[in-house]
Amino acid sequence: MSILVVTGTDTGVGKTVVTAAVTALALGRQASVAVVKPAQTGVATGEAGDLDEVIRLTGATTTFEFARFPHPLSPAAAARVSGMPPVSLATVAERVAELAGTHRLVVVEGAGGLLVRFDEDGATIADLARLVHAPVLLVARAGLGTLNHTALTLEALAGRGLDLAGVVIGSWPRDPGLAERGNVTDLETLAARPLAGALPEGAGALGRAAFARVAHDGLGPLLGGGFDPSRFRETLSL
Repeated sequence: MSILVVTGTDTGVGKTVVTAAVTALALGRQASVAVVKPAQTGVATGEAGDLDEVIRLTGATTTFEFARFPHPLSPAAAARVSGMPPVSLATVAERVAELAGTHRLVVVEGAGGLLVRFDEDGATIADLARLVHAPVLLVARAGLGTLNHTALTLEALAGRGLDLAGVVIGSWPRDPGLAERGNVTDLETLAARPLAGALPEGAGALGRAAFARVAHDGLGPLLGGGFDPSRFRETLSL
């Protein structure tokens, strides 16, 4: 895949860490990688945003943020409240397509969930994925509530004719409870395929070398890692 869109079932599910993990594995293979954040919200000018986190964790040197809004809202609402023009996903799509022509991989991280609005016309990261013909990697929570959120997001993906690259648990707890352990099988049933990965809680606080190892162990072969979903399931002890 030359373009991969990373979205989540909700905000705060670990999209940035998963984006960084995918990037770290590609860079480890000496691939040329560009990372794109169409819109960053909730971060003021001069403050560190999601791309800065990706850079810290991976050493990525080619990153693009197309719009930034200080209010922690959807991109559409944040632009409206700020009195700023919204980001044009059509323009972003053109730039992403250009980057795909010169890079082995372009990773695009959305904002919030799949259907969060980027402008007043209702454009979403799903529309961007369709415009650039990219598969979508879905980042989900481990705990209670994840099954409904994941099911709804998967239905939305399918309804728009988008390809699913896989489902990754963005933060697997150090001490998973019954809900987390039981949700793994149900997440795989919803996706009709094994998990594409599960990154451990706290992965985003690691240094670069340790994060690269965690990325390899936490993402599956299709994403360049060594995560084995059957072995992972064996650790659940239900």
